[in-house]
Amino acid sequence: MIDWAKYPNFSAKEFACSCCGSEGIKEELVAKTQLLRDIYKKPLRVTSGYRCPLHPNERKKPAPGAHALGLAVDFGVDRGDAYEVLKIAFSLGFTGIGVQQKGDGRFIHLDIADKQLPRPTVWSY
Repeated sequence: MIDWAKYPNFSAKEFACSCCGSEGIKEELVAKTQLLRDIYKKPLRVTSGYRCPLHPNERKKPAPGAHALGLAVDFGVDRGDAYEVLKIAFSLGFTGIGVQQKGDGRFIHLDIADKQLPRPTVWSY
């Protein structure tokens, strides 16, 4: 059980599965995310946290991804803010980094699934 009082800029609801509300995010990720936020000094909007196995995005995959493992978060950031978040993310050791910076719905994916998935890696959507 995560003691959310240790993470003042985030809540369980933000990281819960968007399709069913289940909580499965790992505290190791939340702690690293809070550290990123402390350094960044601006709000970060979580657009995707934990995803249950029935989440539409996870059902499309042949195997569970970092979100289903509770080890990934997506932040709605773009342009200069995305650049700043990426700089900090690299310095903090996030090992999976996805970048979507075209059109609407721009975001940065960050994960720490280096023991479960091939990492380190960077990709674009």
